[in-house]
Amino acid sequence: MKKITIAIDGYSSCGKSTMAKDLAKEIGYVYVDTGAMYRSVTLYALRHQLFEADGAVKTEELQKEMKNISISFKFNATTGRPDCYLNGELVEKDIRSLEVSNHVSPIAAVPFVREALVELQQKMGEDKGIVMDGRDIGTTVFPNAELKIFVTASSQVRAQRRFDELKEKGMPADFDAILKNVEERDYIDSHRETSPLRKADDAITLDNSNMTISEQKAWLMEQYQKAIAE
Repeated sequence: MKKITIAIDGYSSCGKSTMAKDLAKEIGYVYVDTGAMYRSVTLYALRHQLFEADGAVKTEELQKEMKNISISFKFNATTGRPDCYLNGELVEKDIRSLEVSNHVSPIAAVPFVREALVELQQKMGEDKGIVMDGRDIGTTVFPNAELKIFVTASSQVRAQRRFDELKEKGMPADFDAILKNVEERDYIDSHRETSPLRKADDAITLDNSNMTISEQKAWLMEQYQKAIAE
C-alpha cells in the first residue's frame, strides 16, 4: 500500500492533535505535533525571560538562543502516542499551560522560528507515511501533501474543550480567559506575515463543532481511504 503525507491544519483547540494522533495510530503512520514544537520554543523563551513586559518577543536574544533549543519526540508505550521533549526534558504537560498558550502566537509569528521549525518538519516527513498537524502544514510545510484537512469549530466550543482538558489534567482553568486566548490566537495566527493560517485551496474542510469523536474518526478514515485509492 502506498504511503502518503497527511496535513491537518486549523484553528487552535479544534482537537487537531488528538484526531491526528488517533489517525496516525490507526493507519501505522508517524505523527508529528508541530504545535508542540512552537510551544516548546515558547516555554524556553518564558524560562529564559525572552519576553518584554508587554508580551513582545525579544527577537534578537531569541535568535541567539535558537542554537540551544533542541526539540524531539519519543514514543510513549503507555499512551501509544509520542511525547515532546525540550533539550531532553519531557515537557508534554508544561507546554499545555495557559501561560504558554498566551505567548505561543507571537513566538510562532517570528520568521526565523518558523523557518527553523519548518525545515525540521520537512526533514521529518521526507519518507512520507506521516500525519502532521499545525497552522501551515498544507500551505507551507507540505504543499504537495496527498491529503489536506482544514479543521474549524466555533470559538465557544473550542474554549469549552480547552477548559475541560485543563480541568481533567488538574490544571487551573478560567473559561473567559481561555475564550479570550482562543480569539486572540485566531487573529494573530490569521494575520501574521509569515505563513499565516489559511485553508489550502485543495484542503477539505471539517467543521467538528457538533461531531462526536467516533463520527470524526469515521470521517477521517473515509478521507484517508479515498486519498490512498487515487
